[in-house]
Formats: sequence, C-alpha cells, structure tokens
Amino acid sequence: QVQLVESGGRLAQAGGSLRLSCVVSGGTVSIYGMGWFRQAPGKERELIAAIRRSGRNRYYADSVKGRFTITRDNAENMVYLNMDSLKPEDTAVYICAADPSDGYSYKYWGQGTQVTVSS
Repeated sequence: QVQLVESGGRLAQAGGSLRLSCVVSGGTVSIYGMGWFRQAPGKERELIAAIRRSGRNRYYADSVKGRFTITRDNAENMVYLNMDSLKPEDTAVYICAADPSDGYSYKYWGQGTQVTVSS
C-alpha cells in the first residue's frame, strides 16, 4: 500500500521560512503527480501547490503564489514544500498527496504536519 509521511511542520515566525518534506513508500514518486494541501481550523482542505510527473508544470494557489515552492526528488521518493515569507494565515495542517494518474486527481494522502505561524 502506498503511504505518504510528512515532516517539518513546526512553529515559525511571520516573515520566516520553513521546509516541509513528504516521503513516499510502497510506490514510486517519479510516476506520480504530487500535491500539497492545507486545512486550517474551520476551513475546507485546499490544494495550494502541485507538481506534475515531469516536474515542468507547477500549480500554486493565489494565497501562496510567489512565496511557496513545490519541488520533487524522484531518486529519494520525496516531495518538498519550501515556504518563504510566512504569514499567520498560513497556519494549518499541511497534507501531502499523490496522484497516480498525474491529472490532479489525488488518491493517496498523508496524515499531515502542523504549521503554526506566529506574529
């Protein structure tokens, strides 16, 4: 069974940076489209960043565009979310997801890692 495990979530200060990691086991990340979602208290889960299997096409939600960067390391079965210029509004559980179809239809999900941004 494919499993995704996130790490790197912690308390950060506004304006700071943070890097989240997601390791995929039971599958091969190189053939998956990958995405990062987040869910804040009282809010629906939203896709904030995605990267296609090729790595050439990326998507970012307007709320994070210009501040967050999604990258992948196929050799290590890893995907990362680099977060810069953090805002308190970025506080949420961040969830890694994998799409075997490489079409923004996610099948496998991690449990999430908490990011808290203080002012």
